[in-house]
Amino acid sequence: MTLTTRPVTTDDVELICEQRERMFRESNTPGRTEEILSTQTLHFRSWLAPRLRDGSYFGYIVEDAGKPVAGIGMMLIDWPPGPSHPNSDKRGYVLNVFVEPSHRRKGLAAKLMELADRDFAARGAGYAVLHSTRMGRPLYEKIGWTATNEMAKSFR
Repeated sequence: MTLTTRPVTTDDVELICEQRERMFRESNTPGRTEEILSTQTLHFRSWLAPRLRDGSYFGYIVEDAGKPVAGIGMMLIDWPPGPSHPNSDKRGYVLNVFVEPSHRRKGLAAKLMELADRDFAARGAGYAVLHSTRMGRPLYEKIGWTATNEMAKSFR
């Protein structure tokens, strides 16, 4: 393996969309149909492009001999200070963590999460959140992430 890591660029829109859709598909969440996945990808693509351009969506791609094998996305969220971050008005947000099946269990996701920690600290965020799949939860717990009491409701 010849692994290199690079920041995401505006040329990565399709790659990020593909990895994101595969991540959701592999999570095997009941009720998540192909129609829902393709619809969300269509809307995510138009949401992502301007955010890559202005840098509000940032992240990394890992390549093996020039072929993308893993990725991570990040954002800073304007958030009021609270008990988890009493001196900060922003949170880091991790999304779209994906590793190709052929490259899983080799430390790539953990390395990407280390880069996220570093980037968030450099951007002034001392607290970050993510939504985990069942498959990802053991890794996140191993590297210090904890479950919260967040709830959600859809207004469709």
